Amino acid sequence: MNMRSSAVATYTVHEPPDAAADRVDRASDLLFVKDGFHWLTAVCPPIGLMVKRLWLELLGYVVILGAIAGLLSWAGVNANWIALFVTAFSVYLGFEVSSLERNHLDRNGWLTLGSVSGRNLAECERRFFETWLPDQPIITAAKSQPMHARPGLSGISGRSGGGWPFGAKA
Repeated sequence: MNMRSSAVATYTVHEPPDAAADRVDRASDLLFVKDGFHWLTAVCPPIGLMVKRLWLELLGYVVILGAIAGLLSWAGVNANWIALFVTAFSVYLGFEVSSLERNHLDRNGWLTLGSVSGRNLAECERRFFETWLPDQPIITAAKSQPMHARPGLSGISGRSGGGWPFGAKA
């Protein structure tokens, strides 16, 4: 019996406020937000927040951290204790940045569709789409026409020597 580590990743799935009607288009716009610790945010919160485009949260971080560090310095607290506080706050943000990202999406009108767990993102996506896709509407245009019969595509074919871009037209 093979004993491998069974690390599990959990993602929440979010849909934009202006979702397309067709399930394929909707699926391509979904956002999977990983739950868990983010090293970049823990090591350097401003860069971690910028990478995730959490601009309001970045402003809040700078203002709150600056105010608290300034207040502690003004109160005469040793600089080593202030540095320890800044480090502890950074590690805390490393744990909470995914919650900040989910809150940001909620504020901007994104809909939370659910959560899914698996070994990695690919497995989580597969598991989510296996249950989500069957319930979504299928909307297609020009489905009944073959590819070569569709307007504007008559010169394109998969055969060599066909029209542009596969061969020159005389």
